[in-house]
Amino acid sequence: MATLLHLDASAAVEGSRSRALTAALARAFREAAPGNTVVHRDLHAEPLPHLPHPGLHWAAPVRTGAAPDAASAALQDRLTAELLGADALVVGFPLYNYSLPSSLKAWIDHVHVPGLTAPSAVSGTPLAGRAAVVVATRGGDYGPGAPNEGRDLATPVLELVLGEEMGMAVTSVAVNLTLAGSDRPEQARRSEREYAEALAALRALGGRLGRCREKH
Repeated sequence: MATLLHLDASAAVEGSRSRALTAALARAFREAAPGNTVVHRDLHAEPLPHLPHPGLHWAAPVRTGAAPDAASAALQDRLTAELLGADALVVGFPLYNYSLPSSLKAWIDHVHVPGLTAPSAVSGTPLAGRAAVVVATRGGDYGPGAPNEGRDLATPVLELVLGEEMGMAVTSVAVNLTLAGSDRPEQARRSEREYAEALAALRALGGRLGRCREKH
């Protein structure tokens, strides 16, 4: 029995490629073993506030200065408990202006907490080794040699925060050219091919993650 935390950040509720990809992984995870659970948080439908108090940057034992208000602290507690209680994480998002949707940035600011989810003298690395799957959909071409190569400023942030900071085992999946239409048939075909490959890979990965507890 395992738990997946499933996050979506696309503003497109219908027809979203990133939502379809994360849903495929979540479905495979749920079906992989009896009792598997998926906790879904839609960061667009239920947006989080921007971090309202500087004290929330730190866990209570290492916090200095004034304490945050009770409601803000309670929200952060719920979000960090969701993350710490999950055996695996999948995050899906489109690039907005080369970067993260602001709704996803707000989640990062709430859950990246030295002394709780990130290393400090009091916490260690509680998320070390847990799987995190980062799914990015990109309207243009950000692949090797393309004009936008290196301009995906979102995926590296998640790889840094989830991987290097929190110690999670990050797998990144990206689909390019999702905005290519019938006026660009070659690019549209490439995008469909990348999407199909990503869909198959994420289904397989979801199944593996959902079965990992059976081996313990």
